[in-house]
Amino acid sequence: MLVLTLALFSFVVPEEKKITIFMIGDSTMADKNLDKENQERGWGQALPMHLQGNIVVDNHAQNGRSSKSFIDEGRWDKVLNSIKPGDYVFIQFGHNDEKADEARHTDPHTSFATNLTRFVRETKAKGGNPVIYNSIVRRKFVDGVLTDTHGEYITVPEQVAKAEGVPFVNANAVTHKLVEAFGDEASKRMFMWIEPGKYEFCPNGKHDDTHLNVLGADIVSDLLIRATVKEVPALAPYVKPEVNVEVKPTDVPAER
Repeated sequence: MLVLTLALFSFVVPEEKKITIFMIGDSTMADKNLDKENQERGWGQALPMHLQGNIVVDNHAQNGRSSKSFIDEGRWDKVLNSIKPGDYVFIQFGHNDEKADEARHTDPHTSFATNLTRFVRETKAKGGNPVIYNSIVRRKFVDGVLTDTHGEYITVPEQVAKAEGVPFVNANAVTHKLVEAFGDEASKRMFMWIEPGKYEFCPNGKHDDTHLNVLGADIVSDLLIRATVKEVPALAPYVKPEVNVEVKPTDVPAER
């Protein structure tokens, strides 16, 4: 009797490679603790809500850091050692590079540009994809006009991006347009303007025109990832479809 033995082969379909977006920057991008109902958020903290598919966000942005202190504290080395080919590095500094203290200050056209260039070139060397952003706008209205506070720290990132041939996202222009459209009063609803006695984390209230609240971070992260896709089309499949095409001041609830 002839016995036929059938070999069963299992065909394994390889999983789609997981892509990581590493984020390096300052407090306007950083993850914030949620202790005592803290309402402050960085736009990078809200970003995962606007993504889909096999992509993750690894947010290394940190409060108070400049491009200089981020490097000096070893934070950049930690990110660099983790980058895999195909990953992305979103780079956004400027708010603290402007500060006068020696630990953080950089000159826009020398040390600041040099640090940004280093991030780009070392990311490329690891097979990663750098994307440069300039700083989001500060909410500073003078006689009803939204006024720039960053100077050359918002122009140098674009210059570096062009020189290095990498994508640039004009986060300052995007957020300037947003805050300007809302106007002086309504735009407070996206920033850390807190009435006294409302939250345990700041019982005396707070008036902060630099840092975003939960709502502000959500809106800004949505706008910035869609601006990013225009410069980096390869990320388009990982971004959730738009729900609201336009955000209006009337869409933003007032503080209760």
